[in-house]
Amino acid sequence: MFDISFGELLIVGVVALIVLGPERLPTVARTIGALVGRAQRFVASVKSDIHQHSQMAGFDDLKQDVQQAADAFRSQIESEVAGVRELSQQIGQTAQAVEQEAGQLLDEAARQIAPAEPAADSHAATAASPAAVPDDNQLDLFEAAPSAVPPDNPVVKVRE
Repeated sequence: MFDISFGELLIVGVVALIVLGPERLPTVARTIGALVGRAQRFVASVKSDIHQHSQMAGFDDLKQDVQQAADAFRSQIESEVAGVRELSQQIGQTAQAVEQEAGQLLDEAARQIAPAEPAADSHAATAASPAAVPDDNQLDLFEAAPSAVPPDNPVVKVRE
């Protein structure tokens, strides 16, 4: 920092001894040492503050980047939620339309069956039993319906 050699410091010390005298020289040396120490602490404090501010600027940039990423994520989630809500409404509308159409088809089928019912009632009186009518919704697992009569010999043979 300062380009002062040992010889120059020795000359300054001898001049100070001659000018100040041996009684005041130690007091002045202590005062100069204290002032130099304060100056060093002040310079270190300024360096520390500058370093902290430079780091804070970096943190501010990082904070801003994180905030932008969070805002982008939030907007993407909100748009996805809006899309799902819209799709849900469309599905609900489609379900209502299908329900109305099914209701109309059922009403139409009921109207078509209603005139045929009196003829079916006369046919039903001649039928032997209601169990003889096959059910279209039931799965036929047997060629003939199983009998309700238990077998003659219910004994099970066990192998030995």
